[in-house]
Amino acid sequence: MQKAEIEGLWTHVHWLSILEEQGTYTAAAIRLGVSKSAVSQRIVELEKATGLSLVQRTTRSVRLTDAGLALVREVRSAYEHIARSFSDVRDSAGVARGLLRLTAPVAFARQQLVPHLAGFLEEFPEVRVQLDVSDQISSIASEGYDLAIRHSYQVPDTHVAWKLCATRSVLVATRLYLERFGNPQRPEDLISHNCLYYPRGADTPAWTFEAPARKAAQRLTIPITGTFATNNSEALRDAALTHLGIALLPDFSAQAGLRDGRLVQVLPRWKLTGAFPEEINMIRPYSAHVPRAVSEFVGYMKARFVDGFGH
Repeated sequence: MQKAEIEGLWTHVHWLSILEEQGTYTAAAIRLGVSKSAVSQRIVELEKATGLSLVQRTTRSVRLTDAGLALVREVRSAYEHIARSFSDVRDSAGVARGLLRLTAPVAFARQQLVPHLAGFLEEFPEVRVQLDVSDQISSIASEGYDLAIRHSYQVPDTHVAWKLCATRSVLVATRLYLERFGNPQRPEDLISHNCLYYPRGADTPAWTFEAPARKAAQRLTIPITGTFATNNSEALRDAALTHLGIALLPDFSAQAGLRDGRLVQVLPRWKLTGAFPEEINMIRPYSAHVPRAVSEFVGYMKARFVDGFGH
């Protein structure tokens, strides 16, 4: 095959890689902004040129053959390099533009992040945001995200982190619940309450406190029991709002309820430790160049969260 013929198939190979990524001709066509038949035709042409079957077709999805996967994997890094080079040149114009892919925890995204997106997109009209909302920690690089918001204790050494804000854990309940069952004055009082908690594997549920106004921090761990546990802070908050018990929440989930008086803080002078991380970070894999859309988003959001969360 002549060099000119090979160069004429570069687009075909790129479309094959998009097909492998998306899993169906329809999804690949939407991603590429072309018709489904155009994608199918390019794949047929590529198979004729190579003399090999590259795609296994089923009624619902497509899978690449071993030959197709080998071809995509060989050229993927080259296409990624081209994309980065194009991004560098485009960003040199000084305008943030393009698709920004984000991933963030469910509760934080719904309650805190999404309300600020309209302002960001209005200020940067050439940027499009695609947000994946999930509590599962996924690989930023392999999943193709530009940025991840993490409420976690550790940041990988291979990643760059920007601190978005500090956060803390709070105990909350409704006034009605506390009127019925009493307002705890010390952590030990929680033993007789219905505590709504975030499960930690097979560990016995317990909350750890640091005593207030102590030169040397005194820690106190209290075993707790309750009729409801879940791994989502929104669900814990909503359960507390039904007067079910005392919930341990990150402050961003408790913020709205505390502000409007539907929830009140329990044991406010005692500091909870070890329940949730004390920082929210924006992270991405290290690279010499940060796309303008990413840097503008980071700066915009840091300015919105400079004061943390009100209580």
